[in-house]
Amino acid sequence: MSTLHLVPEDISSLYETHEWRNAAGVLLTAHPKEWAEILEALRGFRFRASDVLAPGKNKSDLAKGLDSALLRHGWRETQFQTAVKVDDVVRESPTHKVDCYKNRVALEVEWNNKDPFFDRDLNNFRLLFDLNVIDVGIILTRCSELQAIFNRLGKGKSYGNSTTHMKKLIPRIMGGGGGGCPILVFGIGAKLFVEDVPRAEIPPPNDSTDESDDDESER
Repeated sequence: MSTLHLVPEDISSLYETHEWRNAAGVLLTAHPKEWAEILEALRGFRFRASDVLAPGKNKSDLAKGLDSALLRHGWRETQFQTAVKVDDVVRESPTHKVDCYKNRVALEVEWNNKDPFFDRDLNNFRLLFDLNVIDVGIILTRCSELQAIFNRLGKGKSYGNSTTHMKKLIPRIMGGGGGGCPILVFGIGAKLFVEDVPRAEIPPPNDSTDESDDDESER
């Protein structure tokens, strides 16, 4: 039985939501404080035309804004030091960094990266859950419908089909990519878009999603 009904209506009206293994219920019952902090960050979030039009960076202003909303509450980027021991041989096997972590809750932001980053995130959640390090994982990504906005802003090529968006994520989750780890997904939808750039400054519309431009992707 799904527990998505536990996501407040004002959030579900703005974000596309999906879950695996009753993740919303786990958050509400086992981590109510962290759940409230996540909801606060989601309520305060908007993405703007200026974010989309900004030159590529290692980490977009959009992702930084989401991170900072949680950092104020003590969330931190975290890498866990794990190892595998066979007989007397120990092999270090550190996990990938988690964008935001607090009290056994892990959250990743994937705005515009190569879509295999979803595999990395899900595998990380699976491993950390199996090692009893986290109770639940959360992924915030963009809805696939936003491609129309990117095209209109002349940035369609920068957000190709093989980058991180909802249609690339859900089959991976439903295929068991995260193992037994409860996972909650929020998709950034068009209702969160703010057009803060004068039309005269917007490049000509671009309907292309040429895969060759995916290297411009950023988190």
